[in-house]
Amino acid sequence: MTDTELSELVAGKVLDVPDFPKPGIVFKDLMPLFADAEAFRRVIDGIIAYHGRDAFDVVAGIEARGFVVAAAIAYAAGTGVVPIRKAGKLPRDVHSASYALEYGEATLEVHTDAFVAGQRVLLVDDVLATGGTAGAALDLVERGGGTVSGFTVLMELGFLGGRDRLAPREVHALLTV
Repeated sequence: MTDTELSELVAGKVLDVPDFPKPGIVFKDLMPLFADAEAFRRVIDGIIAYHGRDAFDVVAGIEARGFVVAAAIAYAAGTGVVPIRKAGKLPRDVHSASYALEYGEATLEVHTDAFVAGQRVLLVDDVLATGGTAGAALDLVERGGGTVSGFTVLMELGFLGGRDRLAPREVHALLTV
């Protein structure tokens, strides 16, 4: 599929949910995309084709919907998958990275042994908003010894400036709104 076809496919499967999780927010629900087997397969194949099947050794997914995307890519590419979780969810020693939210602070964690030194890591998530979560996750990959080979999101909320915050890192977004 072309980049335009992938973008249109994602756009056609996103549902806007007004006033969730709080009034004034329009939540972008990607669950219809995940539930459509053919559309989901095309998205996963498109992400792998963009990066190249041999360009990464492991896929890391950011909690929670990033896990869905990461696991599917890892399975299709024959690699492992690493979860990057919210604080307090992992049972062993972890690296932690905190980031600011509009209403406070949040923390992500990854096991200290999740990556082998120099391992090429494709990081994925569902949505890029302000870049705080993604920036923390990218930091965790590198602190854990991995080398970020790519970063892909299904949808970028361009008006929130997350891509600018992550510069000079490359951001691959299937759809930008």
